[in-house]
Amino acid sequence: MQTKTEKITVKSLDGNTLNLMDIYRGKPLLILFFNIHCLGCVGRAIPLAYDYLQEFKDLNVVAIHTTFGKEMISKDDILNLFTMKELPFPIYFDIEKTNYETFECEGTPHWILLDKEGNPTRSIFGSQDGSQTRLIYALEELTRESE
Repeated sequence: MQTKTEKITVKSLDGNTLNLMDIYRGKPLLILFFNIHCLGCVGRAIPLAYDYLQEFKDLNVVAIHTTFGKEMISKDDILNLFTMKELPFPIYFDIEKTNYETFECEGTPHWILLDKEGNPTRSIFGSQDGSQTRLIYALEELTRESE
């Protein structure tokens, strides 16, 4: 896995370019790479990310929508995933799959866990039971270390 992450450049849902490391450094960060056409992402991973945000108070959680091919996804497309039309945590757009490729994601959903200094500690593909178990152990370990 790569060394310390200095930049994770994304676009906000409103089109602003941001560096997530400027925003989220200082607490562990769980990144969920997802795609709205992925049933495992929408049906399992997004609700799991919300649950982890509630369970681990010293954890930042964000999701990065990665587009494959030439599909165009809008802010409304993302908001329509949620009944209340509100985001449960910040969601960003990956710019030309740059971050997806940088973190060597295997597909969607894919989870990246960074410690509070931005060092990647885990990379986990999937949202089924085995992936959930590995992720929960990694989250417990990392949040315990950051106390």
